[in-house]
Amino acid sequence: MRLFLQSIFIFSIVAFTNAQTSKVHVISIDGAINPASADYIHEEIERAAADHAECLILQLNTPGGLLKSTRVIVSEILNAPLPIIVYVSPSGSQAASAGVFVTLSAHIAVMAPGTNIGAAHPVTLGEQQDSVMMGKVTNDAAAFIRTISEKRNRNVSWAEDAVRKSLSITETEALKSNVIDAVAASIPDVLQKIDGRKIQLATREQILRTKDATIVTIEKSFQQKILDLLSDPNIAYIFMMLGFYGLLFELYNPGSILPGIVGVISLVIAFYSLHTLPINYAGLALIIFAIILFILDLKLASHGILTVGGVVSLMMGSVMLIRHGPGFDVLAISWSVILIVVVITTAFFAFAIGMGVRAQRRKPATGSRAIIGEIGEAITDLRPDGQIRIHGEIWSAESVDGTLKKGCKVRAVEIENLKLKVRKS
Repeated sequence: MRLFLQSIFIFSIVAFTNAQTSKVHVISIDGAINPASADYIHEEIERAAADHAECLILQLNTPGGLLKSTRVIVSEILNAPLPIIVYVSPSGSQAASAGVFVTLSAHIAVMAPGTNIGAAHPVTLGEQQDSVMMGKVTNDAAAFIRTISEKRNRNVSWAEDAVRKSLSITETEALKSNVIDAVAASIPDVLQKIDGRKIQLATREQILRTKDATIVTIEKSFQQKILDLLSDPNIAYIFMMLGFYGLLFELYNPGSILPGIVGVISLVIAFYSLHTLPINYAGLALIIFAIILFILDLKLASHGILTVGGVVSLMMGSVMLIRHGPGFDVLAISWSVILIVVVITTAFFAFAIGMGVRAQRRKPATGSRAIIGEIGEAITDLRPDGQIRIHGEIWSAESVDGTLKKGCKVRAVEIENLKLKVRKS
C-alpha cells in the first residue's frame, strides 16, 4: 500500500511538472513573404523543436510574396518535427496569394474574426507573360495547392478555385468550407480550441496539450529585422544608387574619403539585398549604362542628348531591375521611389559631379603654373632675354616675338626652368 501511494505521488509530481513546463512558441510574419521570411521560419522551427515546445504558432498577415520563398516555407512546415499552427491575425489581416499556401500547409489553420483568405492566382508585375506561359504557371500553382490541401484534408476544390479564379473568403466562410480548422479571437483562445487534437507529424503522432501551456513570444532578432528590411527591393535599389553616388563623388573629388567609404558600404549592402531578390540583369546593365551616359555628358559637348539618354536608361533599368517572373510576386520597386531617384541622380550629376569635373579643368590658382596666361610688364628691354614684373614678382623672361621694349605689356605663355616665355600682349 505504501509503495502504491508513493507511485501515485511521484506520478502526480511528474504530471504537474510536465503541465508547468509545457510551452508554445509564437512568431509573426507581417508583410511580404521573402527569403528573409523563409530563413526566419526555418530558424524558429528549429528553435522550437530544440526547446521541446508543444507547437509553434505562426501569426500571419501577408499580401503575398515570392513563389520560391513560399515553396521553401511550405516544405519546412510539411516536414516540421513539431505541430505548426498558422493563425491569421489580428482582425483586419489577410492571408492572400502566397499566404494561402502557407496557411493551408499548417497542421492546424486558424483565423481571427474579421480576416480573409484567398486570391492566390499567380500574377506578374512589369512583364507581360503570354497566355501559354500564364497557363503553365497557373496549372503548376493549382497542382501545388491541391497537393497541400490533400495532405492536410482541406477543401481541395476551393483551394484550386482560389488559384484559378482568385476567390477570397472570410474566416466564417473558410470554417464552413473546411478551409481552416477554427476561428479564434486571441492566442489563448487558439490554445483552448486546439487542445487535445491529434496531429500527424512526418514521423509520429502527437496529441496537443496546450490548454495550460506557457506562451513564449519570440520576437525577431536585430539581425533578422535587418535582413527582412534589406529584402525590400526599394531599400536595395536606394542603397545601390547611394553606392554609385559615393564612389563617383570620391573619384571626381579625390581625398574626400567619407563619400568613398559610404559608397563601398552601400554597394556591399545593395549586393546582399539584390542577392535575395529576383534580379533582372538587363535592368542592372541599363542603370550602369545610364551612369556612364551622365559621366560622358559632363566631358563631351552633347548639348544634353546624353543626359536625356541617361534619364531614359535609368528609368527603364529601374523598372526592370526586379524580375517579375511567373509566380506570386508582389515585390516591386515603387514608382515614387524610382522617380525620386531619377530626379536626384540627374541633379547629382548636373551639380555635384559637374563641380568636381570643373574643378579638375580649372587653371591652377597657385604655384608657377598659375602664371601661364597672366599679363605682366617688361621692366627691361627683352632682346629677347630680360626681366618682367608679373603678380608683383620679378621673373627672368624670354620673348618669343623678338625684341620688346621696356614697359611693354606681355603675356606669359610658357614656363621652362623657372624662366617665362612671353608674347606681346
